[in-house]
Amino acid sequence: MRLTVAQALVRFLARQYTERDGVEHRLIEGCFGIFGHGNVAGIGQALAAQGAGLGSDLPYFLARNEQAMVHTAVGFARMRNRLSTFACTTSIGPGATNMVTGAALATINRVPVLLLPGDVFATRVANPVLQELEDPRSYDVSVNDAFRPVSRFFDRINRPEQLPSALMAAMRVLADPAETGAVTLALPQDVQAEAYDWPEELFERRVWHVARPVPEPAALARVIEAIRASDRPLIVAGGGVIYSEAWSDLRDFASMYGIPVAETQAGKGVLPYDDPLAVGGVGHTGTAAANALAREADLVIGVGTRYTDFTTASRTLFGRAGFVNINVTAFDAAKHAGLMLVADAREALRALDLADWRAPREWRTKAARLTEDWWRRASFPGPELTQPAVLETLREVMHPSDVVVNAAGSMPGDLHRLWKARDPKGYHVEYGYSCMGYEIAGGLGVKLADPSREVFVLVGDGSYLMLAQEIATAVQEGVKLVVVLVDNHGFASIGNLSESVGARRLGTAYRMRGASGELDGPPLPVDLAANAASLGADVLRATSRESLTSALVKARESARTTVVYVETVPGGDAPGSEAWWDVPVAQQPGDIHDHYLQAKRDQRPYL
Repeated sequence: MRLTVAQALVRFLARQYTERDGVEHRLIEGCFGIFGHGNVAGIGQALAAQGAGLGSDLPYFLARNEQAMVHTAVGFARMRNRLSTFACTTSIGPGATNMVTGAALATINRVPVLLLPGDVFATRVANPVLQELEDPRSYDVSVNDAFRPVSRFFDRINRPEQLPSALMAAMRVLADPAETGAVTLALPQDVQAEAYDWPEELFERRVWHVARPVPEPAALARVIEAIRASDRPLIVAGGGVIYSEAWSDLRDFASMYGIPVAETQAGKGVLPYDDPLAVGGVGHTGTAAANALAREADLVIGVGTRYTDFTTASRTLFGRAGFVNINVTAFDAAKHAGLMLVADAREALRALDLADWRAPREWRTKAARLTEDWWRRASFPGPELTQPAVLETLREVMHPSDVVVNAAGSMPGDLHRLWKARDPKGYHVEYGYSCMGYEIAGGLGVKLADPSREVFVLVGDGSYLMLAQEIATAVQEGVKLVVVLVDNHGFASIGNLSESVGARRLGTAYRMRGASGELDGPPLPVDLAANAASLGADVLRATSRESLTSALVKARESARTTVVYVETVPGGDAPGSEAWWDVPVAQQPGDIHDHYLQAKRDQRPYL
């Protein structure tokens, strides 16, 4: 079958499927793309030739920013539990490097995306071409080499003959829950347009089985022995529980053996917040209840977590506890010198038979008492539009199946502590890379993945100013989002951190340059609500809790993308997590450095 390399690529991607538990899914649901000279005559022509509409073999979606379209693919793949994703195509040069941040986000979060950046001429007949990076050391280097450290698989297709093996390797990584992340195939612009005679079997329908690895019997026996020997076990549930669709199995396991369950950011929602054994978020952004239990626990049972420094409070939280780590990835299962159980979360939980053992009643009672006290304190009555009050008002309006999306700033911390999740897919906070600008683009991906749900995107003014333009893409596609734009006139989260480490909130407030020569003048005269309207969204402004409730209800009922703009006032701080985060401070005499050294004394090597 004679096709160009790009035509062969498009035809191949349209025929790839995943299968888990007997259910098949399209592996590549479509292709986002922004075209330039590095991909328009290759992938652009191939998509146009096959028909690029929603009913085509590989539907095409126009985005406004290359980083954003990767975020949208990540939001989609995460919502689909990593069983489906999107491809993203760009030209060479800045279009390609704009995707590097998205690639890092995908790989850090273990979420599959397929990246197809254009590359410079393989034949080198016209070097240096427009937007080419020239490296005096080698003509083999291009800006696309920046994808290597942030991709789980990278290849550059310099000859048509190389395409089939590269495609097979790429699909294997995308479909493997233990290996997945960003996959990058760099495509020189001349090779994309080159014709070749392909074997017809390359384009046959292909189904990639997504395995559920079962525990090794000897490892399972060691883990059972460790749990049965514990008196104060604590489960730390991560995103792997949700990707495995193991939330029911986790609930059954915890209930049968009376083990409290704390949640990471990625794992929040695995149990309804009011489940008798749910103790809330754990770590620096977690609840005081979960963290008090973590300090006393003698065994931490990590299920599908990669133990970031926020989860472990920079390795100060878990006292002298031992670790059991259930993870489909051996790299994560080996962390903190824990007992490794390399397996799918669902299969591992089903295999863990602890016989007649049960956690002591006093441990369960203490967990329930601490959690009840936490939720009693985590309430924000009153008229002030503080950030916690905004979140509380939003939660009162949202339905249990609705999805809240967030990523960066101070809101992820408040959400982790305060959000009363009821649905495993209803809490979508990207906190692996905590990337400002993810929110709107990621929310678009969530909605594309499950149009039946209402999606509420929480975004601060800092993130909004970095990457708001995918509002226009949502309007273009008729995909309805509710964007709650919280304006506190700066970077509130880093402002608080800056104050705590002695940096005087430098560069964290959106202010005019004042008479002092610093950025301490009046607030910037920027109207973000008007900006959102210019992108095609309906806009509602809220100035009180009552008007915020009305605006949110109206936005939820609307069929159009709606931005609810609200200015917040300082205050209303949530109860603290009582957990530390290691941000090194200047080594100079004073209280700030003394407090830092005191906190460092509690860090453990976990060996």
